[in-house]
Amino acid sequence: MRKLVTRFCDFIFGKHKSNSLPRYWILLVDLVIVVAAYAISLFLIYYNHLDSVATDLTFIFIPIIVYLIVFLLAKTYDGMLRYSGFNDIVKIFRSCCYAAGILVIGKLITTQINPNLGSLLFPRYIVITYHFLITMTIMVIMRFTIRRMYNEVYKNPQTKEKTIIYGAGDAGTMLQRTLSQDTNSKLSPEVFIDDNPMRQGNRINTIKVFSPQEVLTPECIKSHNIKNIVLAIPSLKDARRKEIIEQCLALGLNVKTIPAFSSWVDGKLNSNQVQDIKIEDLLGRNPIILGKENVQREINDKVVLVTGAAGSIGSEICRQVMLYEPKMLIMLDQAESPMYDFQFEMNNNPKFKEMKDRMAFVITNVKDLRRIEEVFAQYKPQVVYHAAAYKHVPFMEENAYEAVYVNVFGTKNVADMAMKYGAEKFVMISTDKAVNPTNVMGATKRIAEIYTQSRNSGTKFVTTRFGNVLGSNGSVVPLFRKQIEQGGPITVTDKRIIRYFMTIPEACSLVLEAGSIGENDDIFVFDMGEPVKIWDLAERMRQLAGKPEIKIVETGLRPGEKLYEELLATKENTVPTENEKIMRAKVRQYEEHYVNKVIEVLHDQLLTLDEFKIVGQMKNIIPEFKSNNSVFSKLDK
Repeated sequence: MRKLVTRFCDFIFGKHKSNSLPRYWILLVDLVIVVAAYAISLFLIYYNHLDSVATDLTFIFIPIIVYLIVFLLAKTYDGMLRYSGFNDIVKIFRSCCYAAGILVIGKLITTQINPNLGSLLFPRYIVITYHFLITMTIMVIMRFTIRRMYNEVYKNPQTKEKTIIYGAGDAGTMLQRTLSQDTNSKLSPEVFIDDNPMRQGNRINTIKVFSPQEVLTPECIKSHNIKNIVLAIPSLKDARRKEIIEQCLALGLNVKTIPAFSSWVDGKLNSNQVQDIKIEDLLGRNPIILGKENVQREINDKVVLVTGAAGSIGSEICRQVMLYEPKMLIMLDQAESPMYDFQFEMNNNPKFKEMKDRMAFVITNVKDLRRIEEVFAQYKPQVVYHAAAYKHVPFMEENAYEAVYVNVFGTKNVADMAMKYGAEKFVMISTDKAVNPTNVMGATKRIAEIYTQSRNSGTKFVTTRFGNVLGSNGSVVPLFRKQIEQGGPITVTDKRIIRYFMTIPEACSLVLEAGSIGENDDIFVFDMGEPVKIWDLAERMRQLAGKPEIKIVETGLRPGEKLYEELLATKENTVPTENEKIMRAKVRQYEEHYVNKVIEVLHDQLLTLDEFKIVGQMKNIIPEFKSNNSVFSKLDK
């Protein structure tokens, strides 16, 4: 029997699942249904005196013509039968109502003109009514029968994985329907669970709703061989969401989620939108929410320059800045290929399509003072966000010359031009590695902080410090993902190592807020929550990927790497701001003439290309700089 159904489906859909029944075939079948329904109607009405059928059969072509015209106008045939749904039922119902209505009105008008002609041309009202009901019913049954046959024949039960849907609301119901209809999806919805007692015990499309306590147990998961769970509550609170994810991971389930309603295409959910839970969902901290009023006032209708615009932080700053409609946004970076890709993204972003003439893309290096001055002279930016920097600790340990040239003197070039051309604000993106630095990269960022803080001019210099950014280029999360994709092992330098984490949008929101509320020489830090053990992060990521068998190995601390990072040095303290999550750091102040002198010496040492002399002068500027690198540790005092 299954072979027979399979052959029928192959004939209907073609040998490949991507094929579908031609539109005119569907229209032809619908007309056959119209004729068959007419015959059935007459039989039901005249079954006791079939000799009276002849009158109503005389002009059968009139109902057929009417239904054909309505079907063509309503395009009832314009759809794939395998995906028939509620909207198709509505379309069929309306079409049949219109057709029956036309026949009734036509009969009324014709009868008023000539009663005999009305009786001759149009069927009796009861025939029209029966015909309408039977036509509509058969058309709906035919479509849903075809859809069910397609799903039963082409879906492969062996490749389906039993799945729990967490949430029996609108999103969960839509998800169940989507997964059931998509033969390419590997997820097979088996059960709903919901926290709401009012929903528990009910059935949705024949699937029963249970409480979490009934289903989320090791015995139930194992006995029913359940592999996945999909969180279908877009509005779920962060704390509850994290609790559910942790519980499901402990049960060995692959945890997935769906996007918010606003991300659905035309109000519909696609099975491709079911995604694995991201590590951001297990960060263990609430996101920092900032107001927009201050930033709006600071950026709207002003010329803004962002250096390092093609990087993870710089590009997100640009995206957020454009939302505040600046007069002009100048995006500057030295990386040609990333900048080309970013230019394409920004030019094709529908949010910014009306503001293309407000965007400028500049390729140059912040080390090039003449080119930087040309940019400032041409555009005269009022607000500068300086994100350009080298940030990889091990690389900078081996390339101290380049780290100092870019991070210190590149910052100096941009800051000097900001002062010369009258910029209102200069916001520098720093790092927690600048606090009690143990590596060259952190030390260069601290020297850059010292230089900008010591400037006395009309330009206000503001610094933001934060920890590691999830998903940024070269960060630990993309590295772990790549290692997991390759089958492992996941490498962690030390089992004890901890880091603070935040998301890219949060980091950039902080930068914009700092620029709006900061005054001269301010350094902003903020509550980043509890530090995260990198080893635990690796374990969670392999669980989320459904590959708990992948090994995690220690490789040893790299040159210049700390076991933990600090947000404030020991001699520093903080004062609160209007936002309880953001703090203003009070740091040691340096006189401008002193900073100019030591920076000049550092520049002289840079020209020697002798990295020991370069790092030695850095340690003179920052006494708390104690190298973890055995090569430079001998320079410690």
